Amino acid sequence: MFLEINEKLVKIQEQLRKKEKYHWQLNEYEREWDSIQETIRQLEKAFQSEEKDVKRLEGISLASLFAALSGTKGEKLAKEKEEFVLAQYRLEQATLTKKDIEESKRQIENQLSDLVDIEKQYENLLLEKEKLVKASQSPMAEKVLEMSEQEGILQSKMRELDEAIDAGEEVAQLLDETLLALKKAQSWGNFDIFAKGGFITDMVKHQHIDHAEEVIRKAQSSMRFFQKELLDVNKNANIEIKISDMLKFADFFFDGFISDFMVQGKINNALKQTRDEYDNVTEIIMKLNLEYNETQSELEKIQKEKREIVEKL
Repeated sequence: MFLEINEKLVKIQEQLRKKEKYHWQLNEYEREWDSIQETIRQLEKAFQSEEKDVKRLEGISLASLFAALSGTKGEKLAKEKEEFVLAQYRLEQATLTKKDIEESKRQIENQLSDLVDIEKQYENLLLEKEKLVKASQSPMAEKVLEMSEQEGILQSKMRELDEAIDAGEEVAQLLDETLLALKKAQSWGNFDIFAKGGFITDMVKHQHIDHAEEVIRKAQSSMRFFQKELLDVNKNANIEIKISDMLKFADFFFDGFISDFMVQGKINNALKQTRDEYDNVTEIIMKLNLEYNETQSELEKIQKEKREIVEKL
């Protein structure tokens, strides 16, 4: 009977912690959704403004006539088109981010629906525990149940750390893939500069840049999830992790390429940013692993002590 109640305690405490975690993460996603919604509204205004500027210079107007007479129409139109493309791109990226957040919210809401009655189950378990302690003739019965609660807390913490480590390793893998694509783009860019490779080398360079951009989009989504796992771990672990600027990395990355990705310096700068972020993520994973190992040692100590007591009951 003691072993059975112990298993129930461990399981239900983990579910209670998960429910608390999901509610907290859902609030964070809702806050991000509000923020990205406001960003999209601002970007839509900017996009409409840039679109008007392009049409104004392309059409027949005083501004278009003045630019033509001054000999700057082509230059101004090219600049306005570049700003238009940038505004369009930023709006598309923000819309994709909004969809990612909405999908994450749906997943958490589904997980919460499975835990709707967990508090009631916990109350029933507490009543069962009280009856068991009263019925037991051993003075160590209550001690065993207290240790079971500690065991459940530590096991839950280990699972949280394990989930954060898995999320971090996924981000690290995507960043590593981005680094590889950028290094290839850098090599082809250098070859293009020194050997005057022309259209073919320029095309291959941009293919690698496009691949890097595609992977970093996936990395941004993974970073968002990793950040939520870290925020949860920070509440229950003995480590400090700076994560406030994690999601800003990918946004800066996108702006750098769309504004002028033909300049080799942009590739070099993106390489440095990605390498720095990769180092940051791998350092966080190392801290998480250390905390996991320490928690595991503490759990094994409690399990051993509890097992020795239970064997004597």
